[in-house]
Amino acid sequence: MMKACIFDLDGTLLDSIGVWQNIDIEFLRRRGFDVPDDYADKISAMSYEQAADYTIERFALPEDAESVMLEWRDMASHAYSHTIQMKPHAKEYLSKLHGLGIRLALETSASPEHYEAALRAHGIYDWFEVICGADEVGCGKTSPDLFEYAAGKLKLQPCDCAVFEDILPAIKSAKSIGMTVYGVYDKHSDSNWKEIQEIADGVICDYKDAPLPGISR
Repeated sequence: MMKACIFDLDGTLLDSIGVWQNIDIEFLRRRGFDVPDDYADKISAMSYEQAADYTIERFALPEDAESVMLEWRDMASHAYSHTIQMKPHAKEYLSKLHGLGIRLALETSASPEHYEAALRAHGIYDWFEVICGADEVGCGKTSPDLFEYAAGKLKLQPCDCAVFEDILPAIKSAKSIGMTVYGVYDKHSDSNWKEIQEIADGVICDYKDAPLPGISR
């Protein structure tokens, strides 16, 4: 029986993939590069700082991670506050869980100013008991550390938590420590959708069809 639900943000609750694609395009265009086909997949499970370090190394940029992250944050701030929409019926699903008294947590690679702006803009910030950023843990989602950290902040065992994620490495990480995992469809993960369906305990294409996990209070 589940005692809490832990959600990713980008690609899981927010339909934000187009925003980050545009940021990648513009950021690299300013430096004379096109976006490589594998770039988004490579950084999708990384923390903000890991993605900055990877980008600097891959493109031999004469910049430091802090300046790269600052530029990304400036480019994304308006979108998170004003334009990014939630996935279809995601708010209604969260409202249902919240109304039933199910404990909610968020784990995300987004920076605090972005996730807080988005959650407040959609009126769901106060529904989350715990919010965990990848940069707090110092690693991305290819490691289970962030998921263990979120469970720890809830004072629960991993097996007591249901996780909602859209990317394959994160789904594998959460599964590796005994969490129940729901794969959420996002265009960004198209190439991995078949494997996600095989690995996840359930999949969601529209939150109107999302099941309520068995819950223990």
